[in-house]
Amino acid sequence: MHEDHGPVRYGPPAPDPGLPVLPELAAVLTAAADRTRAEPPGGGRTLREAARGYWDRRGLHGPPEHIVAAPGDQPLLLALVAAHGGDVLMPRPCPATWMPQARLLGRPAYQVPTPAECGGVPDPYALLETVRRVRAEGGRPKLLVLSVADDPTATVAPPELVREACEAAVGEGLHIISDETWRDTVHRPRDTVLLSPAEMCPDDVTVISDLSGALTPAAWPLAVARFPGTGRGAVLRARTLDVLTALGALVAGPLAPSAAHALGEPEAVRERVRQAARLHGRVAAAVHRTVLGVGALARPPQAGRHLYADLGPLRARLAALGVTDSMELEEHLTDRLGAPTPGGHRFGDELGALRVRLSTGPLLGATPAERRESLTAAEPLELPHVERALSRFATALDELR
Repeated sequence: MHEDHGPVRYGPPAPDPGLPVLPELAAVLTAAADRTRAEPPGGGRTLREAARGYWDRRGLHGPPEHIVAAPGDQPLLLALVAAHGGDVLMPRPCPATWMPQARLLGRPAYQVPTPAECGGVPDPYALLETVRRVRAEGGRPKLLVLSVADDPTATVAPPELVREACEAAVGEGLHIISDETWRDTVHRPRDTVLLSPAEMCPDDVTVISDLSGALTPAAWPLAVARFPGTGRGAVLRARTLDVLTALGALVAGPLAPSAAHALGEPEAVRERVRQAARLHGRVAAAVHRTVLGVGALARPPQAGRHLYADLGPLRARLAALGVTDSMELEEHLTDRLGAPTPGGHRFGDELGALRVRLSTGPLLGATPAERRESLTAAEPLELPHVERALSRFATALDELR
């Protein structure tokens, strides 16, 4: 069991999409540029109705009154954790922003190991053991945060694991926050089954999604939450709105129409989502082959714009370069690759473990024109600028053998 009360450190950026803004979304944003008022707390009706439709198409039904919007996933998650009493559980590793949210609120937070095949969802038996130990020590575990499509590991948890973990959590009286930011970035959607915890435990799961995962640019902060259609869900939604209001965490007025347009998923948006997932999947697979080729380890990436590599097998060579922990590994690879390469310590892994998150965005091209070409190419790995970027990456890793 691991409880973290360390200082809040600045976090690494989310994996960079590396792609230009979709012109259709830019046009909607431009048309709304003269809006001078922010959205009301939790988002206006149009925005929440668009989010309702987005989830309805994914089998999660309910009215817009069950939905809240916020300017990004960090204030939204902070408000959600604040709305719950008790201690917080989350998988190890987990997104870099999760633990700081609990720290800011002074909330005890515990990380639970994940199974060998994936990240994002805790091992059910380890979860039960952690709950037992926390209670034995006088704690009050009340909340589990998880991500079926995961940052940092880029894996998608198998449905049977999601079911077992959720049943264990609900059986112990935990409410579940399911971060589904990356669900639309699955590289092979026909071969990968993604089960939302809300599909199997609808009364005990709040779903959140940051639109920058797949639908909107990372520079446009907007996230949405879907609460259970229960009395308890209504209370949690009201408390969350209270916190967002106190924080002044309101959605920017000009941003709301473009976010609603993206959530409506017109054909241009759907095509961009498909193209981006395919491109990042192809590049991530090439990065994965390179990582394995130098003798390091990584689970096959299934979603997102990154993968999570364990360079532990290269420890001797890294030590000769003065790299003995993940903080030093982050500094070395960030300098060598010229792109943010956050170490595993930022995601809750032990400092001594030589793990890093490698992003695919910087490999797609150095200019908007190159990145657009990568997006539409039938064989993006054969483009000269992608080949050069992957070659530089391979050379940097080959030095660590």
